[in-house]
Amino acid sequence: MPQIPLGDIERHFWLTRSVARSLGVSFSEAMIQGKVTQDDYAEVVARCRAADCSERCQHWLATQNCNAPAAPDFCVNADLLNRLR
Repeated sequence: MPQIPLGDIERHFWLTRSVARSLGVSFSEAMIQGKVTQDDYAEVVARCRAADCSERCQHWLATQNCNAPAAPDFCVNADLLNRLR
């Protein structure tokens, strides 16, 4: 099975945090509250790195403020982000 090239870890770390922030979600707080583990968070960033939507994500982020009603449909982490919201 061919390996999927992963995107830059720093870029996807910040994209993930930025989408979460747009929804009013803090991964740090979610970890403190036991809603996600460090391993869960690492998986979220890894899924983002493997997805091919960073340009769409950046465009979506450019049009958002702190009150986005939901994560974008194309986001591989949308289900988790929406639950944490």
